[in-house]
Amino acid sequence: MTIDRIWSYAPDSGHAEGQDLSGFTVAATDGTIGHVDREAAPHGMRHLVVDTGVWVFGRSVLVPAGVVTAIDTQGRRITLACTRGDAKAAPRFQTDSETRDREYLTAVGDYYDRLPPRTTASA
Repeated sequence: MTIDRIWSYAPDSGHAEGQDLSGFTVAATDGTIGHVDREAAPHGMRHLVVDTGVWVFGRSVLVPAGVVTAIDTQGRRITLACTRGDAKAAPRFQTDSETRDREYLTAVGDYYDRLPPRTTASA
C-alpha cells in the first residue's frame, strides 16, 4: 500500500460516499477492536476514530481509511487489514486535536503503511 493510498478507501471496500459509519463494529484480522466513534478527513487524510472500550483501557485508536478492507452495511461491520496488536501499537491517539494535526496523521499513515500485508480471518 502506498502512503497516498493509505488515506483513501479501496474501490472494492464497499465504502459509499456520504455513508455514516458511526457505531459500526471494527474487526481486525484476529478479532474485534471496538466501534467507530467518528470519521474525519482533514488535509485529505480520511480516517476513523475507533473507540476500543475496555480492550485498550478506554483508549481510542485512529485508523486510516486505506486499512479498511470491507464495509458490511447490513451487519454494520468494518474489517481491517491489520491485527489487534497492530492497532494497539499504532501511534497513541490522545486528544481530538490530533485528528487535525498533519504531523500526527503522517506518523499514523507511515506506521500503517509499513505493516506487512494481512489476510482477513474467515468469520
